[in-house]
Amino acid sequence: MAKNFKIHFIGIGGIGVSALARYYLYQGWDVTGSDLAESEITKDLEKLGAKIYAGTNSLKNKMPDLVVYSPAVKKDNPELKEAKKLGIKTMSYPQALGELSKIYKTIAVAGAHGKSTTTAMIGLMMAAAKLDPTVIVGTKVREFGNSNFRHGESEYLVIEACEYDCSFLNYWPQIAVITNIEMDHMECYDSEAKLLAAFREFAGHVPASGSIVYCGDNANAAKAVSKSKKMVAAPVNYSVAQPEFAALRKIMSVPGEHNVANALAAMSVGRLLGIKDKSIISALSKYKGSWRRFDCAPGKIGKKKVTVVSDYAHHPTQIRLTMEAARKKWQNKKVIVVFQPHQAWRTHLLFKDFAAALMGAPVDRVIVTDIYKVAGRESAAIAKKVSAQKLAEAAKKDSVEYVPQDKVYESLGRIVKGGEIILVMGAGNIYDLSKKIVSRK
Repeated sequence: MAKNFKIHFIGIGGIGVSALARYYLYQGWDVTGSDLAESEITKDLEKLGAKIYAGTNSLKNKMPDLVVYSPAVKKDNPELKEAKKLGIKTMSYPQALGELSKIYKTIAVAGAHGKSTTTAMIGLMMAAAKLDPTVIVGTKVREFGNSNFRHGESEYLVIEACEYDCSFLNYWPQIAVITNIEMDHMECYDSEAKLLAAFREFAGHVPASGSIVYCGDNANAAKAVSKSKKMVAAPVNYSVAQPEFAALRKIMSVPGEHNVANALAAMSVGRLLGIKDKSIISALSKYKGSWRRFDCAPGKIGKKKVTVVSDYAHHPTQIRLTMEAARKKWQNKKVIVVFQPHQAWRTHLLFKDFAAALMGAPVDRVIVTDIYKVAGRESAAIAKKVSAQKLAEAAKKDSVEYVPQDKVYESLGRIVKGGEIILVMGAGNIYDLSKKIVSRK
């Protein structure tokens, strides 16, 4: 009788790790996992057959064949230490995904912004063209059954490739996509030169038989794919100057020029795969957006009806583009933004850029709430130097104010009259506010 393989995930509730857990569930492996707290994601995995434990749990009785851990897990994690003591093979999430990238024809999407959306678009486009890809993406996609994973039977794998801690250097794609490059994850890269070097090395993982797709409008992306001894694949440039950009703008269901650019990246990949433009455009026109990516829903604050837009934006460029998209979509409605900065490091090092984005916000009101602190990625010294209140004050605009997170809903209750658009932005637990408002619809 064939061996029943077992795999255990530490930090299984993470958006990337959970997608990989789904992959192994579809492969018929016994999947167990642990996480600090129960979530929508862990509940969904349990429905699929995963056994999940709160906090840490002994591996002695499970003895999995492989332990995969989230990049957020520290080296002194009890389960990770126990796995190594017991001689169980351990891999980080990027390492495990990297192994899969070697056995599939992999398309990996990297960049400061647009990774999740572009990955989802490529997956949907390929599925519509009957290429039946497996897709691992950092958000839940409606067309994938509200999942961050799509099971495919073909030789193709589409993945989101994050640059955090050089994770994407574990991946070996046939096609690499670079949407844009901006300074971020400064706890990992202390200079633009180091960030560009990492992206250049990522592009260098593509073999001569593959392709590199990049946005030529982004100066840093263009620099990253400039000639290098490590790079053997020919780069393919896409640009908003192309006539296809205007054509895509007309058919896209999701708002924002940045999403048209993401669609153009997907189109470039589709053409490389031999998909006809008619099929590409048809598939992209049906894309309705993903979880926490301009995710709209009706809701109520008290008895007053509002529209809630939940968005993952947490970088100055992202929040600016998202606010512009909201303003353009609802020109005659009052738009109120609730923004939660993500990580003290990012807020401190990009402080002026955040302040400028808030100062130029094309909306009616902005509430800045407390910084979401990421466990294991913060500096106590930096955290003392920066705050959401200081950021709101730096915007130097009467319509921008700081409100403590536990007072935001109450504050909105005093502001709204009914009919407003509440744009909730941030990569942290500000999502709970969106859920609270929507649950009252």
